[in-house]
Amino acid sequence: MDAALREIRLALLEADVSFKVVRDFLARVREKALGADVIQSLTPGQQVIRVVRDELVGLLGGGAATRPLAISSRPPSVYMLCGLQGSGKTTTIGKLGRWLKKSGRHPLVAPVDLQRPAAVLQAVQVARGAGLAVYEHDGTGSPVERAREAVRHARQKGFDVVLLDTAGRLHVDEELMDELAALRAAVEPAEILYVADAMTGQDAVRSAEAFKARVPLTGVILTKLDGDARGGAALSVAAITGVPVRFAGIGEKPEAIEVFDPERMAGRILGMGDVLGLIEKAEEAFDAESARKLEQSLKKRQFGLEQFRDTLRQVRKMGPLESVIGMIPGVRLPADAQVDPRRVVRMEAIVDSMTAGERRDHRVINGSRRKRIARGSGTSVQEVNQLLKQYLEMRKLFQQMGPSPSKGQLRRLLGR
Repeated sequence: MDAALREIRLALLEADVSFKVVRDFLARVREKALGADVIQSLTPGQQVIRVVRDELVGLLGGGAATRPLAISSRPPSVYMLCGLQGSGKTTTIGKLGRWLKKSGRHPLVAPVDLQRPAAVLQAVQVARGAGLAVYEHDGTGSPVERAREAVRHARQKGFDVVLLDTAGRLHVDEELMDELAALRAAVEPAEILYVADAMTGQDAVRSAEAFKARVPLTGVILTKLDGDARGGAALSVAAITGVPVRFAGIGEKPEAIEVFDPERMAGRILGMGDVLGLIEKAEEAFDAESARKLEQSLKKRQFGLEQFRDTLRQVRKMGPLESVIGMIPGVRLPADAQVDPRRVVRMEAIVDSMTAGERRDHRVINGSRRKRIARGSGTSVQEVNQLLKQYLEMRKLFQQMGPSPSKGQLRRLLGR
């Protein structure tokens, strides 16, 4: 028990989970694990991990995290988004509105941040960029009156959801909380969603706690979760507020939002990877035609430099490489590790600087050709040599696996 919990404590702290949350969490796990029977197929250490994972899933919201957003008995349903300035509320409203629209809803964006200069204009631009309708006004008046006007407008025009973009501050203060309380009383929102920047770590936890004390939050939306590879902020915020994380922002594009999955995040926090997430990212990035061409090349045992370059391009579409690597089971990057995306771009440039013949047959690339390729791609001969070495390693791997890899080969590929 002690040995297993030491490993779990380390994993949680490395994932930037709040120390208080870690302490309370492990106390509950110890109590449950000591009273549990060890399943015959598991070792005692594995049994502790199973209890930890189940507890993590429950703490992150369990089934509540994936339940549909509440719908008011009298349309429109008002979803109020709140949070500190800079947490990404306005951008998140555009993403959430686009997600709702794809789900068959008819949302209206209503900016009621009248404190920050040009906040209304920013909300209008974000909404239009996401293909959403927006309730425009000149930014004067009171937030409460503008919110009431937006709800009346939505009811008249047939919108079934109003997304309220509320004001934020650089820190929690009484004026902000009073404004949120007044808005809540005026429009009776079906959901009050707290937007937190996952990259701010423990600051997100402290502000979430302050918001929860004054406003009855129903859920959390974590932004920039693609940059927080292990997701410790998700666990801390969920534990402190007592409400589930409902959505996760995973990029800058309008469609870069997804329903939060507690089971997958529990695996990432424990360093067990997120294979499902990795597969989904790959399916989004690799179009069917590219996948078919790669499959045909592998079947013919033809994996040239062009296929190598195309594979790099597809992987780059999957998002920040640290996030992708963090999804692979058993692979842990240091907390401050960053994979430079420019390196992949330089690798592509090297292949682009080759002739068609050189891409077909790497063996013709001699010393003088390497110098020419380096000059043409703005790189060095050393980088050209490194690329060729990496290409040959990947080519050898694919040739060993063949068109129908065995389970043993797949295990060797995964290093397991």
